Amino acid sequence: MGDHAQRRRGEEILAALFPAEPAFDPAEIEAGRRLFAHECRFVAAVAEEAQLPPDRLPEVAFLGRSNVGKSSLLNALTGRSALARVSRTPGRTRQIVFFALDRLMLVDLPGYGFAVAPKKEIGRWSRLVPLYAKGRAGLKRALLLIDARHGFMAADRAFMGLLDKAAVSYQVVLTKCDEVAPVELEARLKAMAAELAKHGAAHPQIHATSAREGSGIAELRAALARLAP
Repeated sequence: MGDHAQRRRGEEILAALFPAEPAFDPAEIEAGRRLFAHECRFVAAVAEEAQLPPDRLPEVAFLGRSNVGKSSLLNALTGRSALARVSRTPGRTRQIVFFALDRLMLVDLPGYGFAVAPKKEIGRWSRLVPLYAKGRAGLKRALLLIDARHGFMAADRAFMGLLDKAAVSYQVVLTKCDEVAPVELEARLKAMAAELAKHGAAHPQIHATSAREGSGIAELRAALARLAP
């Protein structure tokens, strides 16, 4: 099977098993495009709870293991190549970073799990991220990014438990789906869906993306536009 046919088969599997949201009509896709076509302004980068900016806009938080592809996804969503710096070094994002669209705040959280940073700094991130997730009134959805090549790992499960306990609604977004063979991806999605059903705060649907190929990006924009007033 050629690369194009394999990608198409993978997309068909994803659409059949796990539509990211109830079907989007063209107007909703356009609303998502227009929302993310607005200027995306840097607002703040904070390292302490006291530095968190007022939550005047609905917020969507992006979180996941170090090097899962958060920066690449943010760049793909906003159509900007350097909004969030992309790095192969785990733990590059060391603060909570806020970016404002016209009607939505995007929040880039430090990666959890393995990171190349001093232990004291890692400990500070580990305390700050749960404080933000539990206490932020404007947080509408947390997007839990999972590398499609690996599925859930121990650090992901630990963080899912924390979000469940804090009653923070979260939805899984698969990244790097273009790097997984369709049959392998199908099996992984089934296993992940079965596991998510056991988590009270988890959104039941999985959103599959590839920042490199652009697949799932328009639909994710549309889903996030539904959260903006």
